Amino acid sequence: MDDLYPLRALGAAEFVDWARMTCNTYGQDWREGGLRNVRRTIELDRTLAAFDGDSVVGGAAIFSRSMTVPGAVLPVAGVTLVAVSPTHRRRGILTAMMRAQLAGLHESGEAIAALNAAEATIYGRYGYGIASRLVRFHGDKRAMGVRTDVDTGDGTIRLLDRDEARPLLEKVYDTARAGAVGWVERADRFWDARLYDEEHVRQGATALRFAVHREPDGATTGYAIYRLKPEWDDSGDVSSVQVIELATETEQAYAALWRFLVDIDGHFRLDYEGAVDEPLPHLLVDAAAVRSTVVPNLWVRLVDVDRALAARRYATALDVVLEVEDAFCPWNTGRYRLRADDDSVSCERTSAGADLRLSSAELGAAYLGGTTLASLAAAGRVTELRPGAVAACTRAFRGEREPFHPSGAAFPAF
Repeated sequence: MDDLYPLRALGAAEFVDWARMTCNTYGQDWREGGLRNVRRTIELDRTLAAFDGDSVVGGAAIFSRSMTVPGAVLPVAGVTLVAVSPTHRRRGILTAMMRAQLAGLHESGEAIAALNAAEATIYGRYGYGIASRLVRFHGDKRAMGVRTDVDTGDGTIRLLDRDEARPLLEKVYDTARAGAVGWVERADRFWDARLYDEEHVRQGATALRFAVHREPDGATTGYAIYRLKPEWDDSGDVSSVQVIELATETEQAYAALWRFLVDIDGHFRLDYEGAVDEPLPHLLVDAAAVRSTVVPNLWVRLVDVDRALAARRYATALDVVLEVEDAFCPWNTGRYRLRADDDSVSCERTSAGADLRLSSAELGAAYLGGTTLASLAAAGRVTELRPGAVAACTRAFRGEREPFHPSGAAFPAF
């Protein structure tokens, strides 16, 4: 396969060819600024491309990021913009790119990879597990009354333009991120992409609006980024408020921003993607006023099992031997003794008898504290070899809140 479709890092002169191929694969038209303004964010030396002669027929990029995990902030290889041209499917190109990418991460010492998947059936075979989920909320705002006993504090909400709002958004995001799991850092180039707002990305909605919450002392403690979409169908006016991102530092700012969004006149529907344990329904007089659909959010791959497991923290003390199977990254196959006690964590190879048998995909799924090992065991994906081991690991791996990755990607991008 490598002889037919050689793999190498993308060159600057090949960027447009790669971008056209990627857009075509995703069913989009390439234009300057497309792919979330990817020219400003792409790392050419970390973008693997497959070639047929001089033509780019496949690609898989990595963004160098850091991500919050239980008890730590760790480097993560953000796998993104994975595509194979429709003319070259079923030829092993994707598998070759995934194998080369993970081998490269192993050699460079990067223990964790993560991605947003456009198709949920693809990445499990490469050892990725669904580590977080998101909820798509759809509400009729006419029924979404905020409870009168909700404390919205004494702050105020102001609408700002993008340039004025941006430094305030960055500050709130960084503060909120510190108390969450699954959030990635945003350097300037990623904020540029997050706030990219040319007309062709709006899908008939307005430009982005920026609502910021300020305390009486002037401190900004929350924000909401949203669009308005005028729309009518046979039932009448179905115009909507599309909430793109919401982050807050306090419970009062959270409640105040949602009251503001629910009370926007002339738009009767509301759409938002949030965490599985999003507080929004509990703010409402009728929690059923918002319908919800749960979908996969973030897929995690443990490139090096021992270093990844030793890098995070655990909710309870743990001493367990894991027998790990990893056909795609065979260097992970073996037994590991994972010991955790407060901030002391170690994970080392061992010849001791195993307590649990599972694959690296199950460990990736449980890594952020969302998907439980108990649920995976109930599905037959984890084998308990010592009674009580599944329950002990489930308690230890869990976090205080559900992990959530606020990507807001218009494309399958990390």
